[in-house]
Amino acid sequence: MKAIEVDAYGESDELSVVDVPTPEPAAGQVRIDVEAAGINFADVMQRRGHYPGGPEPSYVPGMEAAGTVDAVGEGVEDVSEGDRVVAMLDTGGYAEYAVADAGLLFPVPEGMSFEAAAGFPVQFLTAHACLFEWGGLEDGESVLIQAAAGGVGTAAVQLASNAGAEVFGTASTREKLDLAADLGCDHPINYTETDFREVVDAETDGEGVDLVLESVGDDVFERSLDAMAHFGRMVTYGVASGVPAAAENQRLLFENKTVKGFHLGQAAAHDPSRVMQAVPDLTEGLASGDLEVVLGESFALADAAEAHQYIEDRKSSGKVVLKP
Repeated sequence: MKAIEVDAYGESDELSVVDVPTPEPAAGQVRIDVEAAGINFADVMQRRGHYPGGPEPSYVPGMEAAGTVDAVGEGVEDVSEGDRVVAMLDTGGYAEYAVADAGLLFPVPEGMSFEAAAGFPVQFLTAHACLFEWGGLEDGESVLIQAAAGGVGTAAVQLASNAGAEVFGTASTREKLDLAADLGCDHPINYTETDFREVVDAETDGEGVDLVLESVGDDVFERSLDAMAHFGRMVTYGVASGVPAAAENQRLLFENKTVKGFHLGQAAAHDPSRVMQAVPDLTEGLASGDLEVVLGESFALADAAEAHQYIEDRKSSGKVVLKP
């Protein structure tokens, strides 16, 4: 089969098309004939070698794959050949076939395309957990979502708006800001032109927001702390800038602020029920149209390097996918 391989840590040109044996499902696994693979910024961080605990070259990247089950391993129940599924993976999604643990499969909702399905697990489970399980967001509270037009951001804006929150969101272009607004963002902020803290202060009478979803690190993390209200919470789930940040404990102490970290893979490994309990509601929301996977560009499998560069150049809105 055709697959994409990371030969060495580095730039996007380290992604290359290779011929590898088609994998066989082990006990408790299924094999998926992949129709679409989701691309996450974590894939970029892994390729750069900046992802703690990430895979070492050479490896096939890809944390999400949607398609049709074409082989079932020993001991797998409730999954049959021909089922339309999407799976969360450690690696291996950028390929014509992928194997996945049966416990990390989700049925593709009726009427949903495989491209949209490939954008569901990571972004919606991350957004839901950061907002509610880790962030404790309640009706009537305010939330600041960094990168509101990205994959997780577009999911978080919808979920927060549907929950009755006042939503602030940052993005870099008018097109992205319009997208965030259409999804329910009350205060779209162009961070290339405006200090988001100034907007938050103006709209909250200087009080700040109750919750921040932060995925950038560096000075964005610091300024996000400034934008938080007394007793405010932050959930940090990424380091897109490549520069980690830290919160001074005295500052948290005297301002009664809380910072939590979230990593989907580690959370699912250590307490899967806490993450996966959101799946029925999310699936129902997607099936009913209350939620949508916002799709960005779609690239052929052979163009994976171009797709990575597209994301790194901050051109993407919504979910970017590969199609074998």
